[in-house]
Amino acid sequence: MPMPVFEEYEPAGDCACAGCARHRSLARTRAIPLRDGGHRAARGARRALLLATAAGAVLGGGGGAAVAVTDAVPGAVALDPVPGTAALDDPGTPQGGRTPLHGPKGGPVGKPGAPAAVRRIDRTTIITRAKLWLEAKVPYSMSEYWTDGYRQDCSGFVSMAWNLGTNEWTGSLDKFATKITKADLLPGDMLLFHNPADPSNGSHVVLFGGWADDTRTHYIAYEQTRPTTRRLATPYGYWSNATKYLPYRFKGVTSGLLGNGPAQDPKPGTSTAFPGANKFGPGRTNDHVAHLGRMLIDRGAYRFYPKGPSRTWSEADRLATQAFQLAQGWTGAEADGIPGAHTWRLLVERQGMDIPPTVTGAPGPGGVRAYPGASVFRPGRSHEAVAALARQLVKKGFGTYYTTGPDSRWGEADRRNVEAFQRAQGWRGASADGYPGPETWRRLFA
Repeated sequence: MPMPVFEEYEPAGDCACAGCARHRSLARTRAIPLRDGGHRAARGARRALLLATAAGAVLGGGGGAAVAVTDAVPGAVALDPVPGTAALDDPGTPQGGRTPLHGPKGGPVGKPGAPAAVRRIDRTTIITRAKLWLEAKVPYSMSEYWTDGYRQDCSGFVSMAWNLGTNEWTGSLDKFATKITKADLLPGDMLLFHNPADPSNGSHVVLFGGWADDTRTHYIAYEQTRPTTRRLATPYGYWSNATKYLPYRFKGVTSGLLGNGPAQDPKPGTSTAFPGANKFGPGRTNDHVAHLGRMLIDRGAYRFYPKGPSRTWSEADRLATQAFQLAQGWTGAEADGIPGAHTWRLLVERQGMDIPPTVTGAPGPGGVRAYPGASVFRPGRSHEAVAALARQLVKKGFGTYYTTGPDSRWGEADRRNVEAFQRAQGWRGASADGYPGPETWRRLFA
């Protein structure tokens, strides 16, 4: 068994938020050094103690001292605060109010607290949009606006992820959502704390990215905080004021985790709960079969569905399900191609391993190349699939933004050409962001 890696979180020495300030104050009184000063030997001793405590908890089966991070840094573990210390984070900073995209000069925002039209969006797209800021390391600001028009504070970040038409704040985001319970939380929901008596004191909002452990005491939080966008295993509901963070679900979210393309309204029978093995197999026709196909396509199974998923079970469904099961390392009866509760949960919660692509560049059934996964199409990434995509865009007449021949390195010209192709399909908003998903890929290579 490989030794787990541990990562200690210390607030930045120059962070002005209340949580970091209290942490530094306590550290000075207890002679615990931080990054901005202190005795090197004492710092090393404290880190060694934290690592030993966390390792003991993991290897000994204990809990409470360490939390496995499944969606943050691969292989890393985020530590709980040492008993007696201040909370690791407490925003404690003022925030911007309701504004249009790109700031006050962007136009009117309507009556205070009146939601703009709610756009439909699926959970995969919400998390994908959040990851764009994470990868870009967008700096925190309550007054600056990122290139997409959204304010660079916590509420602007959630407004961006939900693809709202305005920049909201913690006092208005709940108008776009419905209050839910902790048990109902799914990726793309939010945890909101708004202090109406003093909005600048503690008010904060984060996106829920999934549970970090089976006990559901910690979750993956996507948030805009100092210094830049971050993703971190976080105690429920937050480091401080935990009981004041309430879970909400965006009114425009569609059920399940769908692929790229126009957002779809939920259909009967597409619940995230496992519907039972009797819904799948030869002769079965229902919405659960189609929902399974969409989730499998999103995890790399497009080559099995050259014509898209169907409500009627087919050999394509069995082979795609089996490929996903094999990708988890399962064999024998555990990889029989019929989804069970465990297979369904991994698909719904976007956990486990994706289906690996076929040989690079090799077309799948029907001459369609396998979708290589969204991670290939990110700034600076190089992959043969990027060059294949570019060639297909040119072939289809969407190569306007290429000034030189297509190559394997993803760039802004690729994104703008993909966006033009998506808009030609009649898609708008998050469905035409220039990043190819399974449905964009299918249509390009069809």
